[in-house]
Amino acid sequence: MKRGFYTIMGAQFCSSLADNALLVAAIEMLKASEAPSWQIPALTPMFALFYVVLAPFVGAYADAEPKGRVMFFSNTIKVLGCLMMLFGSHPLVAYAVVGLGAAAYSPAKYGVLTELLPPSQLVKANGWIEGLTIASIILGILLGGQLVGPKLAPLLLAFDLPWIDTGVDTPSKAAIASMVLVYVLAAVFNLFIPRTEAELQPLAHSPLALLRDFSLCNSRLWRDKLGQISLATTTMFWGVGGNLRIIVFPWAAAALGYSTTQASSLAGAVSVGVAVGAVWASMRIHLDKATGVIPLGIVMGLLVIGLNLVRDVEVAVPFLLLLGLAGGYLVVPMNALLQHRGHNLMGAGRSIAVQNFNEQACILGLGAFYTGMTRIGLSAYVAIAVFGLVVASVMALIRQWHRVNCVRHHDEVERLLAIARSDGH
Repeated sequence: MKRGFYTIMGAQFCSSLADNALLVAAIEMLKASEAPSWQIPALTPMFALFYVVLAPFVGAYADAEPKGRVMFFSNTIKVLGCLMMLFGSHPLVAYAVVGLGAAAYSPAKYGVLTELLPPSQLVKANGWIEGLTIASIILGILLGGQLVGPKLAPLLLAFDLPWIDTGVDTPSKAAIASMVLVYVLAAVFNLFIPRTEAELQPLAHSPLALLRDFSLCNSRLWRDKLGQISLATTTMFWGVGGNLRIIVFPWAAAALGYSTTQASSLAGAVSVGVAVGAVWASMRIHLDKATGVIPLGIVMGLLVIGLNLVRDVEVAVPFLLLLGLAGGYLVVPMNALLQHRGHNLMGAGRSIAVQNFNEQACILGLGAFYTGMTRIGLSAYVAIAVFGLVVASVMALIRQWHRVNCVRHHDEVERLLAIARSDGH
């Protein structure tokens, strides 16, 4: 791997670590303020909101500017979201601003990979990036849980700046203030991401032109016989994974009587499984064989339903590890295939923006669906069962869709697989 790849990894680790610790701090802030229960699962769709709204613009912006610079500005926006949460803004609104920074960050982060590395290293690079991202999710959730817990929170609150009243007077605010420093560290890494030789694509001056360009790119990827399957699969995976991080908290409270700090360790167990699955897949699956992992999406949905049968932490930990393992093994090869097809069809930033739009729209939709079930009074058990059933059913439909493509469009699918085979070796 080129040296710049490790700088990208460092920046990604710090930024993602802070994102996930901040999520736990926001959950604790809502709990401490006795906010309605539906507001906790609403954090996920609020974070996804700007991914969907700004998708036509952030991809084009990532292709028009050096990607390290885009990532630096994105982390600055995340710092602004933290400060809003610290100084009185509603956690849902402030977390949406952090999501705005993440929406601008993602096309640049993944786009620079396709510019920096050859196609033969994309699966491996994705395995490392996804593995590192999951590691940062694990540590971020665990760190967030500990920062608002009874051991670290008093230490943070005891620290004070002379002659300055910071207003940091609760465990959740102390945790949020700590994350500002982590985002700043991520921004420093961004400054050292190398400029690639990829040609910058001028940014259209008209918002309507950007919308038309994005719509064309989105349509092009959905028409591609491999792009549509990989996009549908990763969209569903992130829809599940993005919401599962939140769902674990009410499930752990109902099934095990866990606090926020205790539940954060269980959310970390899912992420450990994803990390292991991601690295395992990166070593075993070639680009042209990526579609063979689709059935694992059905397994994921069924395992989500199976959460309702778990009542003991000794069973919960290996069960959550297995759930994460299936997801990690599924997403890495499909994500690499999607990036490969997107890079062949359009610019790297535009491709990732289309991917983000669809994946975050799924996160937003499934999050709103789960939040709605909670708001009308359904128990965590019923909501989880319905959620898992929807996931398994949709993944079964995607599997059937690919089978139909292989029969009706055999020559085209084989031609695209041949391109993936030649580029992936």
